[in-house]
Amino acid sequence: MARIKKAVSASRNNSIVDVARASGVSITTVSRVINKIGSVKESNRIKVMNAVRELKFQPSVFAQRLATGKSNVVALVIPRYEGVFYSFYALELIRGVGTMCEALKLDLLLHLTDARSPLSLRGVGGIIFSDIIGNRAQLEECLAKGIPSVVINYYVDDLDVSCIAIDNAGGAERAVNYLIELGHRKIAHITGDVMTQAAAKRLEGYKHALTKNNIKVREDYIFHTDYSRGAARSAAEKLIKAADPATAVFVASDAMALEVMAVARESGKNIPDDLSIVGFDDNPSGLYGPVGLTTVRQPLIRMAEESVKELNRLIVLNKNAPKKILLPAELVIRESCKPFSGG
Repeated sequence: MARIKKAVSASRNNSIVDVARASGVSITTVSRVINKIGSVKESNRIKVMNAVRELKFQPSVFAQRLATGKSNVVALVIPRYEGVFYSFYALELIRGVGTMCEALKLDLLLHLTDARSPLSLRGVGGIIFSDIIGNRAQLEECLAKGIPSVVINYYVDDLDVSCIAIDNAGGAERAVNYLIELGHRKIAHITGDVMTQAAAKRLEGYKHALTKNNIKVREDYIFHTDYSRGAARSAAEKLIKAADPATAVFVASDAMALEVMAVARESGKNIPDDLSIVGFDDNPSGLYGPVGLTTVRQPLIRMAEESVKELNRLIVLNKNAPKKILLPAELVIRESCKPFSGG
């Protein structure tokens, strides 16, 4: 092939017209090669690709979307809350979604929402909702507009939408059953924010395990929090100072469980001799406390990756064919629990 004319210099401002002129083919042919549409002679494809390389031409993402009629932009919608970028849960979701988007050649748009603000849907090919906390109207708007949508960490049984959730109730039940198997009967629970489905289901699993084992559910053993470590500290102080203290506690998150462990040690309690503790998340920080934290592992990365695969399937199908998936949670036994040996 003859060398590209020197009159056209390599520049980031080069257009598709420059590529067509340099390669000696039509603009339509260049567009077809760049967007991989239809059949193009192999000789012309080589000319275009050589010209693209020589000119360092960067095709417009928006132009490609217009040409193909599809957008490869995936929006991840996360409810805004204090400390979101320090949250193990949020960071794992972003990591899992981002990794799978890269593998599938999708662009990721992160959208933090306070639930009251409308979503910016322009140029978006599909949306992943991380939980539904006060923003159900946003999900319903997307479904009404026919935008491919997937909900994660929330099992939606009353809308025609794909969802991938974790079996929070089953995971909590396994945790409490384990404490019961160790001989504990006075088992407390420090909840998360029960406005979230995850926390509500963990409370449900706690109660179900006690009831199945003929252990009375005591409301004075249930401490409601908002998932914050400050609220967990307050709950732990009440738990430890109670007239009839629990011998074990199931905590709705590892971050809160570590705070409970700290309060117990500050109060002169030994973990697990005086208090057995089980968390939920399998946050790596649970490995580095005074004792390894027994916890319930939830497959956050798998949930995140599966959500991108499912959304990509819906985008490619170009029709609504939802799937509903519930992923199991796994009990991880470490050193923060021991058999109850008291009276």
